[in-house]
Amino acid sequence: MRKLIFAVYFALLLLTNAWAADTHGLAADVLSKTGISWDGRNLPEYGSGKPEITILKISIPAGSELPLHKHSVINAGVLLSGELTVITEDNKILRLKAGESIVEVVNTWHYGKNEGNTPAEIIVFYAGAPGTPITTYKPSPVHSSSSQGGAESTGR
Repeated sequence: MRKLIFAVYFALLLLTNAWAADTHGLAADVLSKTGISWDGRNLPEYGSGKPEITILKISIPAGSELPLHKHSVINAGVLLSGELTVITEDNKILRLKAGESIVEVVNTWHYGKNEGNTPAEIIVFYAGAPGTPITTYKPSPVHSSSSQGGAESTGR
Protein backbone atom coordinates (compact mmCIF):
# COMPACT_ATOMS: atom_id res chain seq x y z
CA MET A 1 0.00 0.00 0.00
CA ARG A 2 2.83 2.41 0.85
CA LYS A 3 4.39 1.79 -2.55
CA LEU A 4 1.09 2.63 -4.24
CA ILE A 5 0.68 5.85 -2.23
CA PHE A 6 4.28 6.82 -3.00
CA ALA A 7 3.77 6.08 -6.72
CA VAL A 8 0.57 8.17 -6.84
CA TYR A 9 2.25 11.00 -4.90
CA PHE A 10 5.26 10.93 -7.24
CA ALA A 11 3.03 10.90 -10.34
CA LEU A 12 1.03 13.86 -9.01
CA LEU A 13 4.26 15.70 -8.27
CA LEU A 14 5.47 15.16 -11.84
CA LEU A 15 2.12 16.22 -13.30
CA THR A 16 2.05 19.33 -11.12
CA ASN A 17 5.55 20.30 -12.23
CA ALA A 18 4.66 19.69 -15.88
CA TRP A 19 1.51 21.80 -15.50
CA ALA A 20 3.46 24.59 -13.79
CA ALA A 21 6.03 24.56 -16.60
CA ASP A 22 3.29 25.01 -19.23
CA THR A 23 2.87 28.78 -19.11
CA HIS A 24 1.01 29.15 -22.41
CA GLY A 25 3.92 30.97 -24.03
CA LEU A 26 4.43 33.47 -21.20
CA ALA A 27 7.99 34.29 -20.22
CA ALA A 28 9.58 36.10 -17.32
CA ASP A 29 13.14 37.34 -17.70
CA VAL A 30 15.08 38.55 -14.66
CA LEU A 31 16.43 41.97 -15.63
CA SER A 32 18.27 42.47 -12.36
CA LYS A 33 18.53 40.75 -8.98
CA THR A 34 21.19 42.17 -6.69
CA GLY A 35 22.00 43.83 -3.39
CA ILE A 36 24.59 46.09 -5.02
CA SER A 37 24.10 49.38 -6.89
CA TRP A 38 25.63 49.92 -10.33
CA ASP A 39 28.74 51.57 -8.86
CA GLY A 40 29.57 48.47 -6.79
CA ARG A 41 28.35 49.66 -3.39
CA ASN A 42 26.07 47.60 -1.16
CA LEU A 43 22.49 48.82 -1.01
CA PRO A 44 21.41 50.12 2.41
CA GLU A 45 19.12 48.21 4.76
CA TYR A 46 15.41 48.84 4.34
CA GLY A 47 13.94 51.26 6.83
CA SER A 48 11.20 50.32 9.23
CA GLY A 49 7.65 51.54 9.07
CA LYS A 50 5.08 51.79 6.34
CA PRO A 51 6.48 51.43 2.80
CA GLU A 52 5.59 53.69 -0.10
CA ILE A 53 6.36 52.59 -3.66
CA THR A 54 6.65 55.31 -6.31
CA ILE A 55 6.90 54.45 -10.00
CA LEU A 56 7.95 57.20 -12.40
CA LYS A 57 8.24 57.28 -16.16
CA ILE A 58 10.94 59.84 -16.87
CA SER A 59 11.53 61.33 -20.34
CA ILE A 60 14.90 62.96 -20.97
CA PRO A 61 15.14 64.95 -24.22
CA ALA A 62 18.01 64.24 -26.61
CA GLY A 63 21.11 66.23 -25.73
CA SER A 64 19.92 67.22 -22.25
CA GLU A 65 21.48 66.76 -18.83
CA LEU A 66 19.78 66.30 -15.48
CA PRO A 67 20.90 68.35 -12.47
CA LEU A 68 23.20 66.84 -9.84
CA HIS A 69 21.01 64.93 -7.37
CA LYS A 70 20.83 61.96 -5.03
CA HIS A 71 18.18 59.47 -3.92
CA SER A 72 17.67 58.59 -0.26
CA VAL A 73 15.77 55.40 -1.11
CA ILE A 74 16.57 52.22 -3.00
CA ASN A 75 15.46 52.46 -6.61
CA ALA A 76 15.85 50.59 -9.86
CA GLY A 77 14.70 51.10 -13.40
CA VAL A 78 14.62 49.93 -16.98
CA LEU A 79 15.54 52.16 -19.90
CA LEU A 80 12.66 51.78 -22.36
CA SER A 81 14.13 53.76 -25.24
CA GLY A 82 17.13 55.85 -26.17
CA GLU A 83 20.39 55.90 -24.31
CA LEU A 84 21.42 57.33 -20.97
CA THR A 85 24.76 58.00 -19.31
CA VAL A 86 24.84 58.18 -15.50
CA ILE A 87 27.82 59.86 -13.84
CA THR A 88 28.61 60.07 -10.12
CA GLU A 89 30.24 63.08 -8.51
CA ASP A 90 33.47 61.06 -8.21
CA ASN A 91 33.30 60.31 -11.97
CA LYS A 92 32.08 56.71 -12.08
CA ILE A 93 30.19 56.23 -15.35
CA LEU A 94 27.43 53.87 -16.46
CA ARG A 95 26.14 53.84 -20.04
CA LEU A 96 22.69 52.38 -20.63
CA LYS A 97 20.97 51.38 -23.85
CA ALA A 98 17.28 50.62 -24.38
CA GLY A 99 16.21 47.45 -22.60
CA GLU A 100 18.96 47.57 -19.98
CA SER A 101 18.26 47.84 -16.25
CA ILE A 102 19.89 49.92 -13.55
CA VAL A 103 20.04 49.50 -9.78
CA GLU A 104 20.63 53.12 -8.87
CA VAL A 105 23.10 54.52 -6.37
CA VAL A 106 21.67 55.58 -2.99
CA ASN A 107 22.81 58.73 -1.14
CA THR A 108 25.43 59.39 -3.82
CA TRP A 109 25.45 62.61 -5.87
CA HIS A 110 25.07 61.84 -9.57
CA TYR A 111 23.43 63.05 -12.75
CA GLY A 112 22.25 61.59 -16.02
CA LYS A 113 22.61 62.85 -19.53
CA ASN A 114 21.16 61.81 -22.84
CA GLU A 115 23.94 62.00 -25.40
CA GLY A 116 21.77 60.37 -28.05
CA ASN A 117 19.64 61.79 -30.85
CA THR A 118 16.30 60.55 -29.49
CA PRO A 119 14.54 61.01 -26.14
CA ALA A 120 15.48 58.55 -23.41
CA GLU A 121 12.56 57.08 -21.49
CA ILE A 122 13.08 55.18 -18.27
CA ILE A 123 10.68 53.61 -15.77
CA VAL A 124 12.05 53.86 -12.22
CA PHE A 125 10.68 52.12 -9.11
CA TYR A 126 11.45 53.80 -5.76
CA ALA A 127 11.06 51.88 -2.47
CA GLY A 128 10.56 54.67 0.04
CA ALA A 129 8.40 55.70 2.96
CA PRO A 130 5.61 58.27 3.27
CA GLY A 131 7.03 61.77 3.71
CA THR A 132 10.54 60.81 2.58
CA PRO A 133 11.68 62.63 -0.56
CA ILE A 134 12.97 60.27 -3.21
CA THR A 135 15.24 62.86 -4.84
CA THR A 136 17.28 65.75 -3.44
CA TYR A 137 18.94 68.22 -5.80
CA LYS A 138 22.36 69.62 -4.97
CA PRO A 139 22.27 73.39 -4.88
CA SER A 140 24.24 75.08 -7.63
CA PRO A 141 26.88 77.56 -6.56
CA VAL A 142 25.29 80.98 -6.86
CA HIS A 143 27.41 84.11 -6.95
CA SER A 144 24.74 86.41 -5.57
CA SER A 145 24.76 87.65 -1.98
CA SER A 146 20.95 87.51 -1.88
CA SER A 147 20.89 83.77 -2.55
CA GLN A 148 19.86 81.33 0.14
CA GLY A 149 21.43 77.90 -0.20
CA GLY A 150 19.91 74.57 0.70
CA ALA A 151 19.05 71.38 -1.03
CA GLU A 152 15.74 71.20 -2.80
CA SER A 153 13.77 67.98 -2.54
CA THR A 154 11.01 66.69 -4.72
CA GLY A 155 8.86 63.64 -5.18
CA ARG A 156 10.51 63.07 -8.53
